[in-house]
Amino acid sequence: MAGTRAAIRYAKAVLSLATDQKATDVVNNDMKLITNTIAASKDLSDMLNSPVVSAAIKKSALLEIFKGINSLTVNAIDSLIANKRIVLLSEVAKQYSLLFDKLNGTEVATVTTALPLTDDLKVKVLAKVKELTGKEVAVENIIDETILGGFILRVGDLQYDASITNQLNKLRREFTLN
Repeated sequence: MAGTRAAIRYAKAVLSLATDQKATDVVNNDMKLITNTIAASKDLSDMLNSPVVSAAIKKSALLEIFKGINSLTVNAIDSLIANKRIVLLSEVAKQYSLLFDKLNGTEVATVTTALPLTDDLKVKVLAKVKELTGKEVAVENIIDETILGGFILRVGDLQYDASITNQLNKLRREFTLN
């Protein structure tokens, strides 16, 4: 919890600087790249979390991996290393993207399904969520085979669970109460 709060503070600071320098889009692209790369590489994640690897090695590795990133993103990495908070890099990047989306009036709709969404279904989900929220929406599809079928839609604080697993659990609760 404390790590998330710290990550939000760092993300707000980076967003503020990026806004001042009119580089919010470029920094957001960097942050998405960082988030995706760390999530895709267990070795990179382990290296960032390792107390054995020195801060200098972590910094040089990150700058080598993320060549060509904006100077504000480099400064954020430097700040995290200087404050011994580099383990928060992925979370800072995620929080930055969330704050960036909120600043631009964009919501992220997370749709959890048992199978990947088709392009046609994505368009329908986008239209429905935009109708319900009145905001621009980006759809993120998470595949979770344990829901068996149906979907779980999350937009901000709202959640609609139309999964088969949820319906089976409701039936199970009804039968156990009667």
